[in-house]
Amino acid sequence: MIKTWTLFIILLLFPVSIFSQQQSDRLISEKDSLMPGMSTSIPFALENSSAENKTYDISVTTSSPHITPILAKGKFQIAAHETSVYLVPLRIAAETAQGAYSVTLNITDLNTGIVFSKHSDITIAGNRKFTVTVLNSPEFTRAGETIRTSFLLKNNGNVTETFILESKKAVVEQETSLTLGPNESKVITLHKVTDPELRQNEFQNFNLSVRPKDNPKENQDVYVSIQVIAVKPADADIYHRLPVSASLSFIGMKNMGIYHDGFQGELYGKGSLDKDNKNQIEFHAATHNPIEFNTFTQYEEYFVNYRRDNLWIHLGDKTYSASYLTEFARYGRGAEVRYDFKRVSLGGFYNHPRFFRDIKDEFNIYSTFKIRKESEFSVGYLYKTPRKEENIYRDTRLDSDAHLPYAKGKFRITRNITLSGEFAYSTTQQTEGTAYMLQSEVYFEKLSGSLMYMKASPMFAGYFTNTNTFNGNIQYRLSKKINVMATYTQDAKNFERDTLFLAAPYRQYFQYGIQYQYLSSGFIMVNNGYQKYQDRLEPKQFDYYERFLRLSLNQQIGIFRINLEGQIGKTDNYLTGFNGNSSFYSANLSFEKFRTSFNVFGSYAVTSRYQLQNQKQFYYGARVFSKFSDKSSLSIFYQNNYIPEEYFRDRNLFELLFHQQLFPGNELDLSGRYSLQRGEIGNKDFIFSMRYTWRPNIPVQKIAEYITLSGNINNLGIKKTDGIRLMLGSYLSVTDKEGNYIFKNIVPGNYFLEIDRSTTGINDIPTSAFPAALSLSNKENVFNFGLTTAAGIQGHINLQEADTNIQRKNKKESIILEAVSNEQTYRKICFIDEDFDFTYLRPGEWTVKLYRNGLDKRYKISMDKFQFTLQPGEVKKINIQIVKQQIEIKYQKESLKVGYNEIKKKK
Repeated sequence: MIKTWTLFIILLLFPVSIFSQQQSDRLISEKDSLMPGMSTSIPFALENSSAENKTYDISVTTSSPHITPILAKGKFQIAAHETSVYLVPLRIAAETAQGAYSVTLNITDLNTGIVFSKHSDITIAGNRKFTVTVLNSPEFTRAGETIRTSFLLKNNGNVTETFILESKKAVVEQETSLTLGPNESKVITLHKVTDPELRQNEFQNFNLSVRPKDNPKENQDVYVSIQVIAVKPADADIYHRLPVSASLSFIGMKNMGIYHDGFQGELYGKGSLDKDNKNQIEFHAATHNPIEFNTFTQYEEYFVNYRRDNLWIHLGDKTYSASYLTEFARYGRGAEVRYDFKRVSLGGFYNHPRFFRDIKDEFNIYSTFKIRKESEFSVGYLYKTPRKEENIYRDTRLDSDAHLPYAKGKFRITRNITLSGEFAYSTTQQTEGTAYMLQSEVYFEKLSGSLMYMKASPMFAGYFTNTNTFNGNIQYRLSKKINVMATYTQDAKNFERDTLFLAAPYRQYFQYGIQYQYLSSGFIMVNNGYQKYQDRLEPKQFDYYERFLRLSLNQQIGIFRINLEGQIGKTDNYLTGFNGNSSFYSANLSFEKFRTSFNVFGSYAVTSRYQLQNQKQFYYGARVFSKFSDKSSLSIFYQNNYIPEEYFRDRNLFELLFHQQLFPGNELDLSGRYSLQRGEIGNKDFIFSMRYTWRPNIPVQKIAEYITLSGNINNLGIKKTDGIRLMLGSYLSVTDKEGNYIFKNIVPGNYFLEIDRSTTGINDIPTSAFPAALSLSNKENVFNFGLTTAAGIQGHINLQEADTNIQRKNKKESIILEAVSNEQTYRKICFIDEDFDFTYLRPGEWTVKLYRNGLDKRYKISMDKFQFTLQPGEVKKINIQIVKQQIEIKYQKESLKVGYNEIKKKK
């Protein structure tokens, strides 16, 4: 580097004679690749065409204050009839912006006094670079307080950048779009209000994401973690408790003009019986329902189930299931047990059906073998006994005891293909039959689908008899926006459902279509196909075959979700024997505002499906759900009517639900409904309920003993140590005259010990870091600490310049000061020629470090690290010296001449 500068100075002070009439191409090209923060030289060609030697007085100026000549003035001699190159050494500051600039050589002929000038254009290349660093962040904060943390964003490049600021878990106090010039920095502050109801201490992570608007890939994320101390912690408990809810309801119903009411009690619990969660239990008890059972009220039910490791036991009511073909779903009262070995599971159940008269009792045993992680094979045996005394005058399928062995399996063939199936055989005293089921599922990147086929023989004594069903669907993604799909469904006709519910209509359905997602917030779908619906009940309300074309539109506009659908079709009405057209149009609008969700819907149809041709139907309704607070909510629903295909189930016409938490663990629910019961077309019933729920947590295991924390606050030169209030979670203690304190009846755990600084002197500081993290597990725990007088650091940043006449640039230079001890770290941005201070410091060993923060390279920090020991009450004075570095110039006695005719080209 010294050699290079020496060459520049020699060329400046002593002319270089060039014997060629052309300037070097290499020298010309150098000024086209200049980077900020570097030093370079710009060549000027000077020619003396006169017959006498010339002496020139030369001064250099530039078009930017950031580009400064190393030697702004000088003299230059040139012989008669010679051409020479005059090199101008320049320093380009790091903050010099990208762009074109000019360098001007002002020349005065000392012999004649003639003044002329030469210009040279230079280009400063762009340099994009920025940094984000954590400037200040608290280690702890109390729940309910606002966390503030600051970051330093600096544009280290020479291009003006616009930055986009984001934070997922906090609020950016500045504008989210910030423009910084070259070498400019800005302090970014984030804040977040913590929850004052926080029940336990927790860490909260903050992030600041910064990306240039023109170059979003250059994204930087900086994270900080702050521990929030709960000021209203959950009451710690020495018992492990089981969550239980007990409720009492008053229910009334007006059914077909007859009114009934009464009380119903319910008890439910689910959880573990020990702190290790090895013994899992769940139980439910609901007393007799005082009104006729429907979907909206709880039926009488009693059960308990228990799980530990590989054992599972259930006693009481539930829906028992052996397999899909033999007994798919049968609600009853009984018992079930299962034990899981490593690869084999053994189990069985006994069931006494409650809502099916054909079967008196069921016994089932089974074994499952795990082949691989997602493949298994099961075999089982189901035994059914009929209710003979109740079936004397009824035509039933089960004429005697039935034996049903079965086998089923699920096999993961490849990562994308799964096959499953079942085969069952049944035999009674008079009949025997078989049934089988096959199913496949495929999942590929663009293709997905499933197929299922089931067939049961006429004499099969399982859940299905003399029926078959086929269901399938397939979907293929043509592109990111286009999907094609097809679906086929054929319901089973003969199956043994519980009499508690009515059967849905028989349906044979096929449709195919295409979906186009024209926006990320909306798509359109077109479907074509046919459907056959047949009422299973007598007298039949509908029986038709329909071919249709359906168009659907789904669009999100702001907070609004809009669904529009239209369908046209041809209907063959088998119930009345006529054919006609059917058309349906529906609209649905939903949105959420003010903690309330709204949904409004309506449909209009002209159809030939039912008793009349071209029958007009108009359905409309709305639902509003509002959550006033975390403790109360209200739901309102209304719909004027339902299509006949839905009359097999209970249907709400009007519903009002109100929930209120009276105080923790106590809730009140009110409800009222106008409804159509299953099987009813026009007779409306009214149901209302008032329910009070109590949620106690029942102690089931003592997991700890109460402990104590005590200690002493040592007086290290302060006024007093008595009357100081200490906080340990929700516990409080006040020191006595000797500075002693004690906390009694504490539940073992992790805590933070805090000092109420309003009860201490303004400059009193503990000798240990506070809040103090304590892990309390012993019966008696001791924590001692002292109070002393806080220390401080003060100082001034001085700038020393060799030439006091040099005018400083307008930009204020700054550095970062960091004060570090074993337990504390503080940072500040401090400006040159200004005072700084650090207050409320704990006495002890401290280190103050200085960071340049983009300080101009011409300035040097004389000492960038200070180490010292702070005594109680001491204010340490330090002075920071910033020195402008001097340039060493060496002169060479003889001039250096270069002739182009002597330079050999190198290949």
